[in-house]
Amino acid sequence: MEGIDGHSAACCNIPPTFGGLKTYVTGSVSAKKAILVIYDFFGFFPQTIQGADILAASEEYQVFMPDFFEGRPADIAWYPPVTEEQKSALYSWFPSRVPETGVAKIPKVLTEVESVYEKKDWAALGFCWGGKVVALTSGADTRWKVSAQSHPGMLDAADGAKVTIPMCVLGSEEEKAEDLVAFGNALKVEKHIERFDDQLHGWMSARADLEDEKVRGEYERGYKTVLEFFGKHF
Repeated sequence: MEGIDGHSAACCNIPPTFGGLKTYVTGSVSAKKAILVIYDFFGFFPQTIQGADILAASEEYQVFMPDFFEGRPADIAWYPPVTEEQKSALYSWFPSRVPETGVAKIPKVLTEVESVYEKKDWAALGFCWGGKVVALTSGADTRWKVSAQSHPGMLDAADGAKVTIPMCVLGSEEEKAEDLVAFGNALKVEKHIERFDDQLHGWMSARADLEDEKVRGEYERGYKTVLEFFGKHF
């Protein structure tokens, strides 16, 4: 899959560690605003890294993407889980990596980032698994000023009802439309809810086929939508 030209040279360097997690870092070190990107099941993927660089390109944000799975992401060949072998592999991998494990790691990551770069105002963007982590951390006492989910996993209107900050939710054709509507209706904050009806789950991260012109355009539009929402509310 072809990348988008101009991604950060930082991806070729040894990443720093925050909260015990290797972390992809891009953007201006002097930025007062930061975005925590929480990847999908498949961990560090070129398309997800390129997305982080898009977020950082304005130099308004410094962007951090920790390796929550500590070098042991799911194999993209397991998805979608159709065969018994795929199902067994994915369903065996998941129980020790439920979204709550990501939630528990975030405070230490942010504390250690700020010990190096000074205090930041934070936003968060999560994909699939990472979207659930964002939903769970956008309620009372959240560190985020604004948050976003793309092709969110495990959408639950009960999570939406607890959100206390502006939230953007971008769905794909593979999430149930009624679940996206229910989550949006549960949000009592400023929001942007949109379904990319012709895009598969993962079009802004690991499953984005950037050789496809249509997918590439919607990938870029997705990041533009997130940046515009963050610019308005952050």
